[in-house]
Amino acid sequence: MSVFPSPRRILFSAVLAAAAVGLAIPGQAGAQSSLDVVDALSPTTLVNGALSVVGGCQSPDRDRILNCTRQETLTTQVPVMLAFNPFTTNIVVLGAGLYPDGTMRPLLVSRLQAALQLAQRFPTAPIIVTGGVPQSGVTEAQAMRQWLVANGIPPFRITEENTSRSTVENARNTNAILAQRGASGAVVVTSPDHLQRAMVDFRVAVAGRIPIAGVVAPF
Repeated sequence: MSVFPSPRRILFSAVLAAAAVGLAIPGQAGAQSSLDVVDALSPTTLVNGALSVVGGCQSPDRDRILNCTRQETLTTQVPVMLAFNPFTTNIVVLGAGLYPDGTMRPLLVSRLQAALQLAQRFPTAPIIVTGGVPQSGVTEAQAMRQWLVANGIPPFRITEENTSRSTVENARNTNAILAQRGASGAVVVTSPDHLQRAMVDFRVAVAGRIPIAGVVAPF
C-alpha cells in the first residue's frame, strides 16, 4: 500500500493548504490580485502545493523528501504559496558558471528571465540570488543582481549569497538567509534538468521548517 495520499485527497488538501496560506498574514495575502491567485490555481499547482506542505516534501527526513519530490510535476506555473503570499515567500534564483570574463552563459540568463517574470508579477516578493565561484572578480550572485537591476528590479529587493560553490551549498547558505528574515517559504528557480535535485537539497536544508516550491526556467 502506498504511503502517499490519493490524488483526490491531495487536491482537497491543496485547497485547504492554499486557504491556510491566504489566512496566514491578514491584510497582506488578501491584498494580492485575485487574478494572480486564480491564475495560479490549476490541477498541477494544487497537487504540487499540497505535496510541498502535506505530502512529505516538508519534512526533516531526506527519504520522504526524495520520494515526495519525485511525485511533483516540474512546471513554469506560479506556485500556490507565492500567489497567496508574495510578501514573505522568497524567490530564489540559482547560479550557473560564468564565462572566464565574468559574463553570464545563456543557461543562467534563462533562469534570470524566469525569475524576472515572477518578480514583476509579484513586486513585493523578496529575491535571493545565490552562487559564488567568481570569474574575473565577479561572482554568479553579483552578475545576477546586476542583470536584474538592469532589467528594472529595485536593488533593495535583492539579496546576494556569494559564497556557495555547489547546489548543496546554495541551499545551506540560502537557508540561513531565509531563517534570519523569517521567510514563510521559498520558490526555487532553475533549469529543468536541475530543479528536482535543487528542490531536494533545499528541502533537506530547511529540514521541514518552511515549504519549498520550484519553477522551471525554460531553456
